[in-house]
Amino acid sequence: MDGSYLYLIMLWIIFYTHHTLFASLNIKRKIKALVKKAYLWNRLSYSIISGALFLGIFIYAGTLKPIMLLQTSDILTYIGYMLAAFGTIILVKSFKNFSGKRFAGLTPHDDLEQKDTLIQSGIHGVIRHPIYAGLVLIFIGYFLFSPTLGSLIHMIMLMLYLPIGIHFEEKKLIQVFGNDYLTYKRQVPALIPTGIKKPAN
Repeated sequence: MDGSYLYLIMLWIIFYTHHTLFASLNIKRKIKALVKKAYLWNRLSYSIISGALFLGIFIYAGTLKPIMLLQTSDILTYIGYMLAAFGTIILVKSFKNFSGKRFAGLTPHDDLEQKDTLIQSGIHGVIRHPIYAGLVLIFIGYFLFSPTLGSLIHMIMLMLYLPIGIHFEEKKLIQVFGNDYLTYKRQVPALIPTGIKKPAN
């Protein structure tokens, strides 16, 4: 593998490490103790850094010499577009139940003090992590549309991160919502809808 693609892998590791570490409650508490009242803008700084890293990864990937892994075809392109479109729809639906401004940090708030509501309606009543599910479809669609080594790395790194990201995110959610989240977790699948809702114990 070209060394430049190893840098791409390293960039994804940095991105996902940042995503996990700075979303943990312990790290947030340490940041708050350090910056005091400025913590109200912690979410915004997190979003800016994450967004810059995410954009930077794709800009860097665009500078790499493409290494084609599959022969492109109309059918692969069509399936790729369909999956990416479906993934985008899921992403849009996942944001309908909460404020986009709050999610991005444009509204200053202390998420350690202001407990959010556990969302269980809409797309969240079908799968627990619709943002991840939407991204999976988009990344698979992107690979089918442009079957290069770079797009394969994007997809594989996301797939490898998912169990890690879900584990730590749900660990935090259980700390915040307690038994309510444990019940929700038993009833609703993580990424793939089953159509069968498990009874709460």
